[in-house]
Amino acid sequence: MGNLKTKDLSKIGYTDNQLRSLVINIASKHFKHHTNGQLLSLLTDILQRPEQYLNDVVACKIAEKIIGKPEEAAFTVHELRQQPQPYKTYGARNIEAAAHTQMELAMQLPVSLQGTLMPDAHMGFGLPIGGVLATDNAVIPYAVGMDIGCRMALSIVDESESFFNRYAYQVKQALKNHTHFGMEGGLDVRQEHEVLDSPVFRELPFLRPLHGKAVRQLGTSGNGNHFVEFGTIELAADNTLGLPAKKYVALLSHSGSRGLGAAIAKHYTQLAMNTCKLPRHAQPLAWLDMDTEAGQEYWLAMTLAGDYARACHERIHANLLKALGLKPLTVIENHHNFAWKDKLADGREAIIHRKGATPAHAGEMGIIPGSMTTPAYLVAGKGIGDALYSASHGAGRAMSRQKAKNSMTVSGLKKLLANADVTLIGGSVEENPQAYKNIDKVMEAQHALVDVQGRFMPKLVRMSKE
Repeated sequence: MGNLKTKDLSKIGYTDNQLRSLVINIASKHFKHHTNGQLLSLLTDILQRPEQYLNDVVACKIAEKIIGKPEEAAFTVHELRQQPQPYKTYGARNIEAAAHTQMELAMQLPVSLQGTLMPDAHMGFGLPIGGVLATDNAVIPYAVGMDIGCRMALSIVDESESFFNRYAYQVKQALKNHTHFGMEGGLDVRQEHEVLDSPVFRELPFLRPLHGKAVRQLGTSGNGNHFVEFGTIELAADNTLGLPAKKYVALLSHSGSRGLGAAIAKHYTQLAMNTCKLPRHAQPLAWLDMDTEAGQEYWLAMTLAGDYARACHERIHANLLKALGLKPLTVIENHHNFAWKDKLADGREAIIHRKGATPAHAGEMGIIPGSMTTPAYLVAGKGIGDALYSASHGAGRAMSRQKAKNSMTVSGLKKLLANADVTLIGGSVEENPQAYKNIDKVMEAQHALVDVQGRFMPKLVRMSKE
């Protein structure tokens, strides 16, 4: 932020001394990355249309000062069902009790219609990771999650495994030069994509200040278990892609909507909690009615975050493949951490939330990764209604990050990588392969949900160094 002065505010109509002091104080804390021009444009709009900013977590304070604090938003108190509705579990033997406790709570919500736990399920925030929940005309921001539209993308290239023998150095340099991990910063070259021109950035006031960050973070990845990796994929005979059954070079990535998705999740989770009152232990599962303006707004924002996540993967793959002179034969991709309008097996319309679960309608393609030294599986869904047309989104954690950190040394991780012939750039012991469930057992537990089309093995992996 530049040096915003009271006279600048006076010029655009802010004449009240208390209001100007409030604006300068808020701007210094929350709009540091705005230029004076951007900030004055936003403040002009708040002054002209303050009612549009009453739900904005930051700008509402300015808007309320302009038109007076509105009456407390009307809210409805909801009772939970006395007993949770039953839900289907796949791979129950390897799912911790805490994940069941969270799922049972979700199934006590009066809007819940159907639920299921995938075999990679483990405790999360709100809904368990690997939890799938169908609701009646209601969307639960926290059941979608913080990293909205987190997803997998796989590019298959017509090169053999010998490609890595010839170009291992070039692949490693490409991963270093054309990917970026972490909360801050971005790629050296500004990325372009049509998602940045989405009118939703202008239509929803609280999104406007986030546009600059979305520009900077386009084509980058987050922390934790997000990765970009090259490896080989062996396709099965008669695979649904129609490609010859042989081994190919492939590029696989996993990340989401970055700061944009997190901000949307926080904003609408708070809005839902303010208007949909539940018992305290269930309050994070507050929902937005799809017939309300807030519900429709969240749906627009969530969809934008999903489109942005897709755009990040498109830029990652385009940059890496171009740097190596490669072109994809085909690309397979899918969201998790998202909500979809769908129909249940009995024909009822529902909102299906997949918190760390892969869509698996009949014939729908997906990717289910293991860890940095174990396989990822290319799958086609079987469209099983009991599973809400879903499958796992990975192996699932067997250890918390802290436990993984305490149980593995850097030298131990290097030994595991060497034995698997995998090169790791960045990464941390928190993401070591032993922190995850056995991917082959997870796949066996969901053989009724998906058909395996191919098996991917990592060779060069890039992750955040935490």
